[in-house]
Amino acid sequence: MKKITAPVIKDLKGQRKITTITAYDYSSGQIADSAEVDMILVGDSLGMVILGYEDTLSVTMEDMLHHTAAVSRGVSRALIIGDMPFMSYQPSVTMAVENAGKFLSKTSARAVKLEGGFPFLKHVEAIVNSGVPVQGHIGLTPQHVARFGGFKGQGKNARSAAALVDEAIALEAAGCFSIVLEAIPSEVAREITERISIPTIGIGAGPDTDGQVLVYHDILGLFDKFTPKFVKKFAALRGESISAVSSYCEEVLSGTFPGRDYFTSMDAEELKIFTTLLMEKDNS
Repeated sequence: MKKITAPVIKDLKGQRKITTITAYDYSSGQIADSAEVDMILVGDSLGMVILGYEDTLSVTMEDMLHHTAAVSRGVSRALIIGDMPFMSYQPSVTMAVENAGKFLSKTSARAVKLEGGFPFLKHVEAIVNSGVPVQGHIGLTPQHVARFGGFKGQGKNARSAAALVDEAIALEAAGCFSIVLEAIPSEVAREITERISIPTIGIGAGPDTDGQVLVYHDILGLFDKFTPKFVKKFAALRGESISAVSSYCEEVLSGTFPGRDYFTSMDAEELKIFTTLLMEKDNS
């Protein structure tokens, strides 16, 4: 099975659509890889989906390295991308390079993603020059939720849309191998996709991007705290999961679980010896 790398992803532009899933642990990584997903992003959205935060701002490098390593253990084919969390790269170019390198040296990730455009072009360039492939991310960038005033779509007016086009072109020039376009009008995503030579990966950006990304838990219908408009649930496993756990509880309470098929018994002769030994202990 051929391992997918950042150059492989770049070469897929214009050849076929690119599939990406955001996953957070060994099991989800293994399932995504078995489904032959091209890229697995270990996203800082784990702050909300796994850790229960209101946003991504509390996620640390330690959190990201821990979960990226876990995903890595279940993946043999897909390109694993580590999401650089809030304040792991913003303060300085040096910090950005050091933390990006940790994803490759401490996990099996072979690329990183960072949010933002013009303010971080030097960061992107330095990370790429250090040997770490970078995926860009523009549009709705959750780490900027405080500045946006919430999780709001971007590029809805002409000037802001044109700025997104310029940012995408600049990120390509800085060395990104692909760019995530989140929650922007489909017309803007189409223009960006046509104007740059690296793949665009859309989430809430319409059908004309080079690929798509959704969160594992959203695809399976496991997370229902909120559901963005652009999320399609391909299964409804949350309800099934609750039903299964409820059935387990009922069987435990009624004493029907574990039934005979779910436990082992000692050999009759060994049980006889065991009983004798206990009697001797009791009588000593």
